Amino acid sequence: MAQYNILKMHDISRHPAKRSIASRVTHPMRPFRLPLLLVLTGLAGCATQAPPPLPPPAPQQPSAVEPFFTQTGLASFYGRAHEGKTTANGESFDPQDFTAAHRTLAFGTQVRVTNLENGQSVTVKITDRGPFARGRIIDVSLAAARMLGIGERGVARVRLEAFRAGRPIS
Repeated sequence: MAQYNILKMHDISRHPAKRSIASRVTHPMRPFRLPLLLVLTGLAGCATQAPPPLPPPAPQQPSAVEPFFTQTGLASFYGRAHEGKTTANGESFDPQDFTAAHRTLAFGTQVRVTNLENGQSVTVKITDRGPFARGRIIDVSLAAARMLGIGERGVARVRLEAFRAGRPIS
């Protein structure tokens, strides 16, 4: 049996001064109970796992810009004969710029023009009014016509997709 610092009952009864000592020292582990309790509580707090970190927010993918207007029909081009003339929006026409004329779209509107016969496409800016030839929906500049492959025939069946001015088109 383990030895304790406990005074025997008959010793306590004979010596009243020893009673206070007996009440203070009853078990060899008693002085370590509070510090041990604090250490174990602290360790228990460390033993629990922290919640997993939140996943980083998904990167914002550029939203596909949707056209606000589409149209299908015939396109033609106008070139050197109009070079230097003032367009309806006040700019000077340059056949090497990627510009176009449309009857109703606002000036500055970005329009993706796709040649439905060969799949080529180009983006032009509306700077003028027209076309005035019956059955046509857009007149593109000479540079845009070359990119679309209109050149020789002068007209092609196209699809227009109009985007607000200043919006990037992918």
